[in-house]
Amino acid sequence: MKRRAYVSSVRSAAAAEKRDRVIEAAAKSLREDTSIARFSLDTVAKAAGVTRLTVYNQFGSRRGLLEAVFDDIARQGGLHEIADAMAMPEPLRALDRVVEIFCGFWARDAAIGRLHEAMATDPEFAEALLDRNERRRKLVRMLVGRIAGKAASRRAREGAIDMIFALTSYPMFAMLSRGRATNEVCQLVQSACRAAVEPLSR
Repeated sequence: MKRRAYVSSVRSAAAAEKRDRVIEAAAKSLREDTSIARFSLDTVAKAAGVTRLTVYNQFGSRRGLLEAVFDDIARQGGLHEIADAMAMPEPLRALDRVVEIFCGFWARDAAIGRLHEAMATDPEFAEALLDRNERRRKLVRMLVGRIAGKAASRRAREGAIDMIFALTSYPMFAMLSRGRATNEVCQLVQSACRAAVEPLSR
């Protein structure tokens, strides 16, 4: 008779606690460390009070750890609300809400700005962030598809997608935030995004 596998709930809880501790230490490093280049499995393991092998077993690589940190930052920053926004029946209001969510997200966490700065010097950070940004482009493509009328050309649709993708990016938010509150930036971006899709609905 085959034995049933037994997994200790205490062991599982301990592993989950270690994973959370590692992610927290990694996120803290991204927010506070003066050099992104020092971000590694070794430095994060030391900060979390665990071995490098523990970090490796949990995440597999520096890229795997980065992805876990990005997921945690996204969750804490409210990006899970995008699903509800995309389900809104009126696509223009959904667009407004998506812009609002991203503006709030960009404003919330100091790690986001540092990660974007690191793209220039760290190819692994750049690749991970570019992959994340493509998820935003897919959202924009879906919204533009719902807004555009049948007469709208493919060229016009792609132009609107590229424009909204740029308008909802972190660099655009950072530039517009100089001397403006987050809600003011949000209103500016919402107006510009609506202007980008307005010709599509004719």
